[in-house]
Formats: sequence, C-alpha cells, structure tokens
Amino acid sequence: MSVSIATMVKDGQKYIKTWPLQRQLYALFPECRVISATKFAVKVMPGLGIFCVILLVNTLGWEFLPQALAMGGIFISLPLQGHLWLGHRANQTLPPSLQSWYQEIAMKMREAGCPVANTQHAPRYMELAILLKKAFENMDKAFTQRWF
Repeated sequence: MSVSIATMVKDGQKYIKTWPLQRQLYALFPECRVISATKFAVKVMPGLGIFCVILLVNTLGWEFLPQALAMGGIFISLPLQGHLWLGHRANQTLPPSLQSWYQEIAMKMREAGCPVANTQHAPRYMELAILLKKAFENMDKAFTQRWF
C-alpha cells in the first residue's frame, strides 16, 4: 500500500486529534508520548530553527550559511517527522493481541448501549483510536477502569 507523504501528514494530524490522551494509555502505547512531543515541536521548533540560523550566521559569519540553514531545516522538520510517524502508525493494522482487545472493548460497549460502528476484520490503529475516544467520552470510569 503506497501512500503519499501529504496523505501521511494529513492522517497524522487527524490521528493526533482522534487519539485520547489518557494517563492509562501512556504505559501501553507510544502514541501518547509521540503526540505530546509532536505538539511541543509544532510550537517550539520553528522558532528554535530560525533562532539557530540567526545565531550561527551572526557568530560564525556568512560563510557558514549553508551549515546554519541545514541545522535550521532539521529543527523545522521535526514536527513533520512526528506527523509522518503518526500517519504511518494510524494506517497500520493492529497486531493479533490488540485485535482481540479491540473486539472485546467494542462488544462491551455495544452491551452497555453505546453506539459503535461494526468492527472490521482487520482494524487499524485509527479505528482503535476512535473506539478508545468513544469509550473514554461515553463510558464511566468504573467501566474503563477494568481494561487497564
């Protein structure tokens, strides 16, 4: 499955908005840490990249402009790398252990009366994010506490 870079970045942005950042999930999934780091990088890295270029050119002179631009480019590209990783992760299918957990959560949510879309044969991480977000929004703490 070949996906363009622009599609992966868009999927990553959508995945950031969908994934529930709950403290129970931090120990189980790296997404929580990557999302936090990517959000931080979006806020900080562009300014830090520009500051790095200005500082290096001011300190070392114009003959080091290519190196300064390369370093600034690395700083500026860090948020993009986070979005790419998250977009790639969102489109991966769940491993068998998580697929059974996904099916179990969906079944329990249906039994509790929560509207859940039909489970797919091979769900992706994006479907897991949607399911977990619905679970944390619609279910009480006692219900979600049993899963973690």
